[in-house]
Amino acid sequence: MPQSVTVGQDARSIAVLTREGKGPPVVWLGGFKSDMRATKATALDEWAEQNGRGFVRFDYSGHGESGGAFEEGTISRWLEDALAVIEHHVRERPIFVGSSMGGWISLLAARYLMDRRPNLAPAGMVLIAPAVDMTERLMWGRFPEDLRRSVQETGVYHRPSAYSDDPYPITLNLIEDGRRHLLLDRPIQTGCPVHILQGMEDPDVPWSHALELVEHLPGDSVSLTLIKDGDHRLSRPEDIEQLIAAVAAIA
Repeated sequence: MPQSVTVGQDARSIAVLTREGKGPPVVWLGGFKSDMRATKATALDEWAEQNGRGFVRFDYSGHGESGGAFEEGTISRWLEDALAVIEHHVRERPIFVGSSMGGWISLLAARYLMDRRPNLAPAGMVLIAPAVDMTERLMWGRFPEDLRRSVQETGVYHRPSAYSDDPYPITLNLIEDGRRHLLLDRPIQTGCPVHILQGMEDPDVPWSHALELVEHLPGDSVSLTLIKDGDHRLSRPEDIEQLIAAVAAIA
């Protein structure tokens, strides 16, 4: 059974699964509309169990087993969720594993923690198809003009998904809030080694986006692994092997 952390002025309940262990704990930060029991997070939990490593995973508000409505979600809220979980459950500098939107949240959380809680700032990061600045670059920037106009008029676009039968609501509030958190307009400091895993057949986060992120990570130890036939999820057995190897190398 998951534990819970209460977050925000609306006291939303964030579901958390933890595993005790030694060494820097691994913290899983999942993707947009994903959940903490998905394939990659479960595989990492099994690795953590086998290796006596601490592991923390959670569902953002409006996701999985957490409270709150998905339509009310913003980058600000989901970052607040992540920071609350980290500050409540992590006792030493962790290793962040951020998938898709979780890659963006990881970088934002690292910036906050380096400034406010350096004892909890990440000791390393593995980012899987990191969707940095996704609300602007990968959503709004790709929308045709008529769709932008519709979102501004109605407040929401129900975007069809390749990963679910139900469309994803993309709200105007999500887009506008995302502009408060854009990172690709300046150098990004992480204070730790970063390993990026990126599929070259990813239809959602193009591999050129990962290259641009690397260019914005000056002075840090950064490696990029391009997986030629990899998709966005990178959940095949061979992808999971690469992910676990990357985490183990940083850990």
